[in-house]
Amino acid sequence: MKKVLFLGASQHQIPPILYAKSKGHHVITCDYLSDNPGHKLADESYNVSTTDLKKVYQLAKKLKVDGVVAYASDPASPTQAYVSEKLGLVGNPYESVLTLARKDLFRDFLTNHDFLVPKSQSFYSFEEAKEWLREISLPVIVKPVDSSGSKGVTKIVDELELKEAFDFALNFSREKKIVVEEFFVRDGYQVAGDGFVVDGQLAFRCWANEHFDKLCNPLVPIGESFPSVMPDYTQSQAHSETQRLLQLLEMKNGALNFDYHYNEQGDFSFLELGPRNGGNLIPEVIKHATGVDLIKYTVDSALGEDCSGLSMLEPDGFYSSYMIHSIQNGQFRGVSVSESIKHKIIQSQIYCQKGDKVSRFDGSNHTLGAMILKYDNEAEMLHMMDNMEEFIRVEVERV
Repeated sequence: MKKVLFLGASQHQIPPILYAKSKGHHVITCDYLSDNPGHKLADESYNVSTTDLKKVYQLAKKLKVDGVVAYASDPASPTQAYVSEKLGLVGNPYESVLTLARKDLFRDFLTNHDFLVPKSQSFYSFEEAKEWLREISLPVIVKPVDSSGSKGVTKIVDELELKEAFDFALNFSREKKIVVEEFFVRDGYQVAGDGFVVDGQLAFRCWANEHFDKLCNPLVPIGESFPSVMPDYTQSQAHSETQRLLQLLEMKNGALNFDYHYNEQGDFSFLELGPRNGGNLIPEVIKHATGVDLIKYTVDSALGEDCSGLSMLEPDGFYSSYMIHSIQNGQFRGVSVSESIKHKIIQSQIYCQKGDKVSRFDGSNHTLGAMILKYDNEAEMLHMMDNMEEFIRVEVERV
């Protein structure tokens, strides 16, 4: 029996906890939210913040854990790397993981190593951000350097909007530092998906189309559809540039979460490369589409088990995740699902109950539930995901 420390015990982190339990491992969870559901499944649980490096290290050392997992959590990824490095466990260099997890450090790294990247600067001071804004062209994206799940992100088209966007982003930043960067005019869908590194090589990647709700927040993803429709040229470039990045950062093992886009010439640009599995049920959809179980590989890799059997497989069929969400504040009354789509839903879970207070979807923290769907063809998949408000509607009573 091996001891696995999971950094986080939220609803999204339950799948790897269940996998570890199924293999007979001793599961330990830590999270600053003592009522998170993953704690109930653990053999031991601790009320410790996953971003507190020293406390998590002390806990892991005391418990003599065999591996640390930060599943689907950007904030916890540097902690995983720090603890693993200190204890000599399987992991990646702390400084490299921190570079990937922090938007300011990542943008600087990309610029310094000649990757295609929009102009970007980071600021503690609003006045300095305002001064720099006058040197670049609008629109721009304003976001925290250290948030996840698209929380605190705003697109502005006028200088007068900067103060509100800056203050909004500050609410979601532990560092209290904000990125201001030129808006990248992409061609086609923003690209999402997950990958996995084995012995320094990008052994597996599965890319998806990212979808947004045009009636709600156009910057917060409501789901991903597989396979990606991006051009072969871009796919090849994305793979080679990702491998170059991994080598520069000396990343050796573990999961990756992709977010990038490409311009009209098909040239690839990183938006983010998270050193962890994706949220929004991405690993679960990938398993349906390819048969590859990235949840298994994440836990196995953290415990030092052999992952050399992982190979590149393309999706067989058309699948998507969909985040159930509200476009307005109020009390949750239920979810209305069109008869035309019910038979396509292969997995569904609602996280709230009737009467619960719900918020307009401004970040992943406002997700009310999740679904996985299977489609007959690519055209149907893209149409439904781009117009899901016609098929699935959250019923809310305004208060």
